Amino acid sequence: MRKLLISSLALSISLVGCYTDDGGQLVGVQDRQIWYQPDPYGMLYIPPGSYNMGPSDQDAPYSYTSRSKTVSISPFYMDETEITNNEYRQFVAWVRDSMAYKILGEEVNEDDYLISINQYEEDIDPPIINWDAEIIWNDDPDSREALSVMFLPEYERFYGHRDLDTRKLVYDYYWIDYKDAAKKNPTINGDPMRERGLTDRSVFIKRDQINIYPDTLCWIHDFTYSFNEPLTNMYFWHPAYDEYPLVGVSWKQARAFSLWRTFLHNKFLATVGESFVQDYRLPNESEWEYASRGGLDLSPYPWGGPYTRNTRGCFLANFKPLRGNYYDDGGIHTVPAVSYEPNDFGLYCMAGNVAEWTSNAYDESTLDFAHDLNMDYVYEAKDDDPPVLKRKTIRGGSWKDVGYYMQTSTRTYEYQDTAKSYIGFRNVMSYLGMGKSQI
Repeated sequence: MRKLLISSLALSISLVGCYTDDGGQLVGVQDRQIWYQPDPYGMLYIPPGSYNMGPSDQDAPYSYTSRSKTVSISPFYMDETEITNNEYRQFVAWVRDSMAYKILGEEVNEDDYLISINQYEEDIDPPIINWDAEIIWNDDPDSREALSVMFLPEYERFYGHRDLDTRKLVYDYYWIDYKDAAKKNPTINGDPMRERGLTDRSVFIKRDQINIYPDTLCWIHDFTYSFNEPLTNMYFWHPAYDEYPLVGVSWKQARAFSLWRTFLHNKFLATVGESFVQDYRLPNESEWEYASRGGLDLSPYPWGGPYTRNTRGCFLANFKPLRGNYYDDGGIHTVPAVSYEPNDFGLYCMAGNVAEWTSNAYDESTLDFAHDLNMDYVYEAKDDDPPVLKRKTIRGGSWKDVGYYMQTSTRTYEYQDTAKSYIGFRNVMSYLGMGKSQI
C-alpha cells in the first residue's frame, strides 16, 4: 500500500512537471512566440486617430450624401498605390496555372502535379497542387492535348493564334460572414437557424465563383463615339502599361483578389513557421477618407489646399480639369500609379487617376445611422436583389471626372457587377495591436 502511494505521488508530480514550473500561479502559457508586426510589402502604415468625416467645403451640387461626423479609426496598412496591371496579372497567372495543374494531374500524371498523400501517409481529398512541378505547355504532346481545353477553339481564333480562353479563368473563393454569425438568431433563407436546431457553423462560410479576367472592352462600352480601341487591345497585358492602375474589374473581382492575396501570403508564412497576418481587404469608407486626408482634417483635397493647382499653376492630380481638355494635367487617360505627389501619409493618387472601390454598400444616409467607431456599412447583395441594393461606394474620382469628385469627402457609387475604365482599387490590412509607438 505504501509503495502504491509513493508511486501515485511520483506520477502526480511528474504530470505537474510536464506543464510548467509556475509555482501554482497564473502565469499564462509559456514559450509563446515573440511576434512583431511586419510591414506588408508595398503598404504604408496609417496610424489610429479621429477626424471629422464629411464635407470640408460647401456641398456645391447639393447632393446631401454626406454629413459631418466625428469618427475614430483603428490603425491599418494601405497600399501605397492603386493595384497595378502587373500586380493583378500575378493573380490571373496563378488562377491559370492552378487550372493547368489540376488538368495535368487528372489527365496526364497525378503523382507529378497533385499531392494526394500528406506527411503522415494519410489521403488528401481533394488533392492539393504540387507547385514545385513544371507545367509543360507545348513541348509534350500529352500535356498539349490535355491543356487544349484552356485555349480558344479553332473557330474562335484570330489568324490562327492559340490564345488562352479567358472566359475559363474562374476563381473559387470563400469567406466567413461574421456579421450573420454574430446575430442572436441567424437565419437560412429567412428561417431562424436555432429554432430549427441548426448550429453548424458551415452555414456562415460563404462560397462564390467568379471570372477574374478584367473586362478589357470597358474602354469602348463606357464611351460613345470615342476611339478607345488601342486601350482595349493593349492596356491590361502590354508591358508599356505594367505600372498603370488596373481598371475593368467589378467589386466582386476586387474582393476575390483581396481574398487570394491573403491566401497567398498566409500560405507562404505557414511554410516558414510564421504566424498568419490579418486579411487583405477593401477599405471601408471611413478608412479610405481618413487615409485620403493624410492627417489633414477639414481639407477638401489630399494635398491639403482648397485648389487643384500648385503655386506654379500645375495641376496636382489626374482628372478632367477643363471641358474637353483631359491633357492639361499631364494625362489624357490613366497615368502610372506613382504619379504626382503623395499625400502626407505617403499615398499616391488618392484623388484622381482611377476611382476606388470600397467594401461598403452605398446609402445616402450612412453617416446618419452608422457607428462612429470604424464606421462600416455592408450588405451582401443577392443576384435577385433590386439594383439599388447592389450599389457599392467608390471614392476619389478618376481621370474622366471633374474636380468635385476628387474631394476627400465626396461619395458616389457604382453597381457591384459592373466594370468600368475609370474604377480600380487598393487593399488595406488591419494592424494587429493598438498601433505603432502607442503606449
